[in-house]
Amino acid sequence: MEFMFNEEQKMLRDMVKEFGEKEIVPVMAGYDRTGELPMELYKKAMEMGLHALEIPVEYGGAGLDVLTACFIQEELAKYDAGFAAGLSATGLATKPVLIAGTEEQKKMFTDVIVSGGIAGFCLTEPEAGSDASAVKTNAVKEGEEYVINGSKCFITNGGIADIYTVIASTDKGKGVKGLSAFIVERNRTGISIGKEEDKMGIRLTNTTDVVFENVRIPESNLIGKEGDGFKIFMKTLDLSRPLVGACTVGICQTAINHCVKYSKERVTFGKPIAANQAIQFMLADMEIQTEAARQLVYSTASLIDAKQPHSKESAIVKCFATDIAMKVTIDAVQIFGGYGYSREYPVEKLMRDAKIFQIFEGTNQIQRMVVASNMLR
Repeated sequence: MEFMFNEEQKMLRDMVKEFGEKEIVPVMAGYDRTGELPMELYKKAMEMGLHALEIPVEYGGAGLDVLTACFIQEELAKYDAGFAAGLSATGLATKPVLIAGTEEQKKMFTDVIVSGGIAGFCLTEPEAGSDASAVKTNAVKEGEEYVINGSKCFITNGGIADIYTVIASTDKGKGVKGLSAFIVERNRTGISIGKEEDKMGIRLTNTTDVVFENVRIPESNLIGKEGDGFKIFMKTLDLSRPLVGACTVGICQTAINHCVKYSKERVTFGKPIAANQAIQFMLADMEIQTEAARQLVYSTASLIDAKQPHSKESAIVKCFATDIAMKVTIDAVQIFGGYGYSREYPVEKLMRDAKIFQIFEGTNQIQRMVVASNMLR
């Protein structure tokens, strides 16, 4: 797909490739085993602006279009999808502000990020994941302030963020129409970090509960108007889902690369297993499916860049690409046989990493509901 990208885009890709090979590959297996967060690695990536790909140039970011950001995210995820997701989570948290924030809010939030800060997107709660109407975190207006109380869970960057975008209810009686979006700085009194998740995959990310107890913020931290929160956060997820797809395409490509190499080296019955048609067909299917997912990522990103409707397409690409990543990585383990099940070989990690992408930023069951509702509307 080189023809789709100009020389500047390819130079960015090559920069990420060099970073991945020199900085990520030598340490990722160790961090995956311990679950320790590689903060020095994150700092190096942030110095390169890899957490601020889509922040406009006027606010100090890279100002990349969505297609280029997906291209870069795919490359980064080839080395470690968890690390890529952790960086991307800052962009996810920034999107609500860029979508609906005032000029002052945009400058305030992006100043934190471009100076090396990290952000967290606080939507999910213990009883409110796919069902946003069940959000219990509330924000009560008191004079010129809002007081926030509640608990969020499974928040990527939750324990290391400098700033959050938070969805909370300002009117319980209105369901999702009573949800509002807020900027909440980490240093506000009353914010605490709950348990850190010991995850199956993407272990190079920080995932925690974030608890708000009588957290006071100025009314100027409300994004948009009261009741706009659900709409703003859904627009945010529509914009971010191609990047999720790009991450899983990166996982798939790495799995394919490992399988091609291994199938040429592994000898059974006197010949490399690559000579067996059964293996060849598995490899071919992996390649076909990955290329189809890649094209969906690029086409959806291009739709967004052209400012065309994209809600259905974003759901399609998130659902398809992440389902394919699971299939491709399971097949990769199969091709490696018993070695595929061993942590001494790389493909079991890819399978563990791939699974979460079918779940977060809207489960694939929810994506199918979005697609169907668009079809039947």
